[in-house]
Amino acid sequence: MVFINAGTLGTLPGKRDELLALLTLRSDHLAEIGCHAYEVGVNDDEPDTVFVVELWDTADAHRASLTQPDVQAAIAQARPLLSGEFGGFRFDVVGSPLRDGQQT
Repeated sequence: MVFINAGTLGTLPGKRDELLALLTLRSDHLAEIGCHAYEVGVNDDEPDTVFVVELWDTADAHRASLTQPDVQAAIAQARPLLSGEFGGFRFDVVGSPLRDGQQT
């Protein structure tokens, strides 16, 4: 089963590009610990918001990633850029019209 974590990160005014630079640094380690995709984006209508969509093997793999030293270091670097406004949702994928059968 694939787990998806999609969210928004509010940044302090003018800090969005700095956060984007941190979040898009290459990390082969994420794939090693179960991350299939980590997509970072923007919407010009929300200039102080960063959008992130993550696909993981499982919710447990995502949760475990947060204890990794490199992930903890990235979080510490990002924290001063954040406004404290967060949004999003999480779910387990059950299927897709792009593939045959259900994911289980």
